[in-house]
Amino acid sequence: MTNVNRTLSLAVLSGKGGVGKTNLALNVGYALHGAGHSLLLMDCDLGLANLDVLLGISPERNLQDLLRDGVRPRDVVVALEQNGLDVLPAASGVPELVEMDEDMQGLLFQKVADLVGRYQFLLLDLGAGINRTVLSFAQTARHRLVVVTPEPTSLTDSYAVIKVLATQHGVRDFWVVVNQAADAREARETFKRLSMACKNFLDLDLTDLGFVRQDPTLTEAVRNQTPLLKFAPKSDAARDIISLAVKVERFRSDNLDALAEGDILGRLPRPKVD
Repeated sequence: MTNVNRTLSLAVLSGKGGVGKTNLALNVGYALHGAGHSLLLMDCDLGLANLDVLLGISPERNLQDLLRDGVRPRDVVVALEQNGLDVLPAASGVPELVEMDEDMQGLLFQKVADLVGRYQFLLLDLGAGINRTVLSFAQTARHRLVVVTPEPTSLTDSYAVIKVLATQHGVRDFWVVVNQAADAREARETFKRLSMACKNFLDLDLTDLGFVRQDPTLTEAVRNQTPLLKFAPKSDAARDIISLAVKVERFRSDNLDALAEGDILGRLPRPKVD
């Protein structure tokens, strides 16, 4: 695998659905692109893909087609914006994709290997929960971003995902973003609850990447099938997302040498985020 641009691959995951994970991945992608970076957004929610719905697009092909002979990644990729903001769409309602076996995963990674190296960032929008495909994608990415909300069920399910990845797959590095927070205080309390559980029971330190406030403008953007960063770039949630993207950007800049040494779909040392 060639790291032409020293690509940082980041898996965006959650314990449960409905926490705004896909919207966050999409808009962090737009924020990074707006800062001048090339980025591929790969829809890895292979059971309930909805990036195309959020964007108001109808791709002719998707990841399912990519697994067929003769189909190349460039035949499937959809350009969202000029100068390197692309999406690799997935398919919905395809059971065999939800529980990919190792051979199918290997074929997929082999096909996208050359493609992903052309970008500075690769964002993997994973499905919710702990099925085999989600866990495989999560541990294969260079880093992981867990999206939680202040709801108790979100915290419980997020802890379960982190526990499985840590105890069964040896993954120890996680960023956490608290989404749909009323304010900074609620975000801090939410992160603290999850962080303390992981420290006490898993001896695992989480990294607080930040939070995104509740914002009715986001709902309007979804209804308009337009990314929030384009629909209302000065809204509260948009500003919060830009702050997250700055931290992700800084992490990549601080780890260029490490990125160059390994595969794009590999591991990095535990990060430090200011």
